[in-house]
Amino acid sequence: MKRILTLLAATLLAGGVAAQAAWPTKPIRMVVPFTAGSGTDIIARTVGDVMAKNLGQPVLIDNKPGAGGTIGAAQVAKSDPDGYTVLIHSSGHALNPSIYPALAYDTVKDLTGVTPLAALPNVLVVSPSRGWKTVADLVAAAKAHPGQMNYASAGMGSATHMNAEKFRLRAGIEAQHVPFKGTPEALSDIIGGRNDWFFAPLSAALPLIKDGKLQALAVSTSQRSPALPGVPTTVEAGIADSEYTFWVGMIVPSATPPAVVQRLHDEALKALNSPEVKERLVKLGAEPFTMAPEQFNAYIRTEMGSAAQIARAANLKAQ
Repeated sequence: MKRILTLLAATLLAGGVAAQAAWPTKPIRMVVPFTAGSGTDIIARTVGDVMAKNLGQPVLIDNKPGAGGTIGAAQVAKSDPDGYTVLIHSSGHALNPSIYPALAYDTVKDLTGVTPLAALPNVLVVSPSRGWKTVADLVAAAKAHPGQMNYASAGMGSATHMNAEKFRLRAGIEAQHVPFKGTPEALSDIIGGRNDWFFAPLSAALPLIKDGKLQALAVSTSQRSPALPGVPTTVEAGIADSEYTFWVGMIVPSATPPAVVQRLHDEALKALNSPEVKERLVKLGAEPFTMAPEQFNAYIRTEMGSAAQIARAANLKAQ
């Protein structure tokens, strides 16, 4: 009996190794649940391009925006668990279970983490026409007109929404939430002066800041961004406990074979360690951010707990 079990274990191990070695034999689809040009999309394309070269198979970006990323996430959760359909989501993935009462998937049971890819600041931006130069200017204007200001997000439950709500609560201000399908659409409305402020992914906002189309007031992370060294953090700007890190990660259906998950993980790290991706991330103000699959799953669960606290405090619920 012992010999039979040993042979069975060896067979399963050999099968897993074979599956990992054979994969991939066709194109890989990366589902990005936000619009093209969003922070999540930019990271997906940056990493996906190098993965495609290394794997010898096309990596196709499929933008499925809407509902804070839950539409794309649901499609991946229901897809074949073979490693050919991959979700590239943001930290809003951890908030969605708290604000969408009837998700079409279970965040923990139906999806599993491969690795985070990058961490990047959000940057609090406003239209230069507003005349606000500091966070204190914005907060003073909001308190002078409670509930009359509007802030944009890349969708209900997105990382940009979570960041804005944490900031709003810590600053003690009232404002109306205006969700968009993605970051580019929200940035357009800020530039046009139709919304007052937005916590935009730095990767998407940086060119517009440099062109003078946006005024940067603060970055969301605990440290200043090397890409904007003269811009303070929100904490430095006087809003205690307001830091927020926007992360982008790779996720697959939970039934994906462990050998394929590991191969995806290894190939993602190989891409992140390539000179071209490192250079691109620096220009975007982002940093590589990686974990083993089991560590990433634990991190997602921790993030879900933190997000739930913010959702309760802000009374966030999708309609």
